This record gives sequence, structure tokens and C-alpha cells, in this order.
Amino acid sequence: MVECRRFLSNGLIKKKECSFLTDLKRKDRKPKTPFKKFVKYTLFTLLGLLIIVGGVLGYMIYQVSSVANNSQENLERGEKSEFREEAVDPVNDPVSVMFLGLDSREDDLSGRTDAMIVATFNPHENSIKMVNIPRDSYVNIVGRESDDKINHAHAFGGVNMTIDTVEHLLDIPIDYVVSLNFTAFMEIVDTIGGVEVDVPMPISDTDNATYGTIEIEEGLQTLNGEEALAYARMRKQDPRGDLGRGDRQKDIIEAIINQSANFSTITRFNSLMDSLERNLSTNLTFGNMVSMHSYAGELDNIESLSFEGEDITTDGVYYYRLYDESKAEISRIFKEHLEISPNESVDVEE
Repeated sequence: MVECRRFLSNGLIKKKECSFLTDLKRKDRKPKTPFKKFVKYTLFTLLGLLIIVGGVLGYMIYQVSSVANNSQENLERGEKSEFREEAVDPVNDPVSVMFLGLDSREDDLSGRTDAMIVATFNPHENSIKMVNIPRDSYVNIVGRESDDKINHAHAFGGVNMTIDTVEHLLDIPIDYVVSLNFTAFMEIVDTIGGVEVDVPMPISDTDNATYGTIEIEEGLQTLNGEEALAYARMRKQDPRGDLGRGDRQKDIIEAIINQSANFSTITRFNSLMDSLERNLSTNLTFGNMVSMHSYAGELDNIESLSFEGEDITTDGVYYYRLYDESKAEISRIFKEHLEISPNESVDVEE
């Protein structure tokens, strides 16, 4: 337009010609189509969502990292098991993790273990194996003069005595331990919206200190935190006793894993983090936890192992005696999964 006026003032073109050139230039401009507007607004919307989601994820990661740091428990043995020559790295090495469910409530991580599960993780096979140790198993408690129920080890000497006892029972290193009480367990289940379980029989369980009396009908049910805890703890009505109880505990763990994979709300995230910080302890660092994310795709394919044994009564007290062959077989399977020689055993001073 400026060029046109300059040529007009110099007498090089006429006014009509200038008007014609201006109109022609306007017609050459491509109008913005509705599609381009849609793309523009969509990109801005996606950018906004990414900023929001990124902020939320960053906040969640920060919170989880904070809880992991504040829940750290330094073991008496140091950073590695006495059954290891060198410390392991979950990124490159097969490792074992022991999960302890403690028979205690709010802000209390002492007392007996109500559930004890050992799992091994192999990054080369990208596989997981797991066994539940019956709470009444009659074993040698390392640091005590006599055999006793394995769940008493934690009451006698906390997590350190429990690790020593399980390591000697299975003849494998326990690299990491995660301890949580009933309060943390119920908070987790409630936060993910409950867990779906196919209940094999009608269940009724009473614990006045925790949830009073809980009754659960047979069949497919969605259980809240209290109901899931009652389902995992009940054993007197189960004809298989402690073994049936162990299987139900594994059912709950698998249900939590499956439900957590679909967890999409953070409405109770802060509440959960606060509860875990007060009711959970572990020697897993946040870095360790992040490095084990590669197993996420295999959580539905955990190989579950089971001990075989027999019921015994000594001085009027019930115990579950593990068969030596069963202990040896599970030890062999775990050693193979941890890539430890089947004949390799570590002499540890007791």
C-alpha cells in the first residue's frame, strides 16, 4: 500500500491502477480456516493440560520422595546383607524384598508380624517370585535360645532380628524390607477406591481395636480398607488355616497392584502420603523404588510359591512345622532366581 502511494505521487501509475493493485493484494491473503483455528486452540489446550499434569506429577513425585526419605530405616548390618559379598543395585542385579504387615495401629511399627512375604526380582528375566511365610511357622529365631513362631521375631528384636531369622530360614539374602501397619494398609486400599476380590467363602472377623466385626459375603466383592484387612487376617473359619490365610493375603496384594494400575484420582493423595510417612518404614530409597519400575508390566504374572508342612502342638501351643524338603525347594528356587549358586551358602556369625 505504501509502495502504491509512492508510485502514485511520482505520477508513475494512476489512481485506479493503485486501487486495483490494493484489492488484488487483499484477495491474495488466505483467510484463516475453521480447521486452523481448531488446531491452534487444541494446541494451546494441550499445552495447558501438559503444564497442569506436569505440575501434578511433579508434586506427586516430590511427595513420594519425601515420604521415602522420612520413612528410611537404617539396618544394623549396614547397606548390604551379610549373605552378600557386595551391595546390590536393583537396576542391574536380582534382589529380594521382604514385606512385613505389622499387628499394630496408628503411629506404631512395633509388635508381632501378622503377614510376612518374601519376593525376589530378576531384571534379566524381568520376573517376580513370591512366597508367604505362615506366621505360626516353628523356626529358629536368630538371637534367641529356642525355636518359636516366626512372627515373634519382630516382637523380640524388631526388623533386624526378623531379617536375620528369614535369611537363615531360606538361606538367601534379604536385601530390602518394607514394614507397614494396619493403618497404612487400610489407607492404601481406601485411597485406590477399594479392591475387587472373589471371596471363596462367607467371612466374619472381629477385631475390636481396629474395625469391630466385619462380615463379607461369598462371591465377587469390592472391599474397602477395613474389609480387605479382615479378609486378609481371618483364618479360624478357613479349613486350610494359615495356608488359606496366606493365599488370601496374596489375593489382596495382587488386587491392590491391579487397582493401583488404574488409579487416576489424587483427591486423597495427601492423606495417603501423610499416613504412609507415619505408618511405614523401609530401607528402600526413592531411587531404588524408581529403578524397579521396569517390573510394572509383570505384576500380573507373579509366580506364587507355597510352603508345605504340618500342624503340631507343643505344651498346648499351636505351631506350623515346615517340611525340610519344602524349605530346601523354595530356597533352591529363590537362589536360582537371585542368580546365586544352589550350593552357595554364607557362614554368618550369630
